Amino acid sequence: MNDIVIETEHLERRFGDLVAVRDVSLCVRRGEIFGVLGPNGAGKSTTIRMLCGILEPTSGRGTVVGYDIVREPERIKERIGYMTQRFSLYEDLTVEENLTFYAGIYGLSGKRRRARVREVLEGTGLVDRRRQLAGTLSGGWKQRVALASATIHEPPLLFLDEPTAGVDPTSRRHFWEQIHRIAAQGTTVLVTTHYMDEAERCHRLAFIFGGRLLSVGTPEQIVASRGLSVVELELDRPALAAERLRALAQVDEVSHYGHVLRVALHAGVDAERWLADVLPAHGFSIRRMQRVRATVEDAFVSTVRAETNGAARAA
Repeated sequence: MNDIVIETEHLERRFGDLVAVRDVSLCVRRGEIFGVLGPNGAGKSTTIRMLCGILEPTSGRGTVVGYDIVREPERIKERIGYMTQRFSLYEDLTVEENLTFYAGIYGLSGKRRRARVREVLEGTGLVDRRRQLAGTLSGGWKQRVALASATIHEPPLLFLDEPTAGVDPTSRRHFWEQIHRIAAQGTTVLVTTHYMDEAERCHRLAFIFGGRLLSVGTPEQIVASRGLSVVELELDRPALAAERLRALAQVDEVSHYGHVLRVALHAGVDAERWLADVLPAHGFSIRRMQRVRATVEDAFVSTVRAETNGAARAA
């Protein structure tokens, strides 16, 4: 875990007057699963394209797998794997033929190529489907083939850009087991995702918004940095209660989960005590209230809202 695989300093990318990425400084180490979260248009894909050597930064510097992203982009491309939700499989080829093809693209040949194809077929549970046409596979099985193709050359660094979008929960869980197995073998994984439960599976996270990094740390560190106090409660007239609570300065977020109302309060507010005083004073009767753990999703929503409100005030 001491080897630095990705290191950037003050990375920036402009498209005319638009600053898509600004002042991004990162350090990702060998064997880490590093998650990047942000809303659409936040700069995630632009950052990945720079790290992959596809897009040259406007300013700043960076190295990926030991190579400079400006001077040595082709060397980087040889040493990484890349997978997205739209990963291109040749649907008229079998699973095994797809793997053989991608192994050749990455420079494997002869006995080494045959050995790697066999290894990834076994490691991803694709042996029984090796002769099946890729186009006839379900989404979850296509995802397995895509991951196998992206890692067939044993890259030290794997980029996953929204890799599980549209995949069922069982397949997503299997996919993440595979990712942790790959990372345990020393491969660094950088993943972008909109699924907050997946974000909690990462070793470390970065929140990106408006092209800037807002928070970097373990899921626990990021959640703790917001200092939110969260409770779930059942009460009469929950929709009206939610409307009233959202108007109060102490409240960060109110959300509905069936009949349960989930309320997050800003740092320094004891949620249970405060709600026990405020709700009855507003005419609401609490039937049940329970303190719960703040999640990455709570922290993410809180961080983005604070940034949005700050930008609005500055404008």
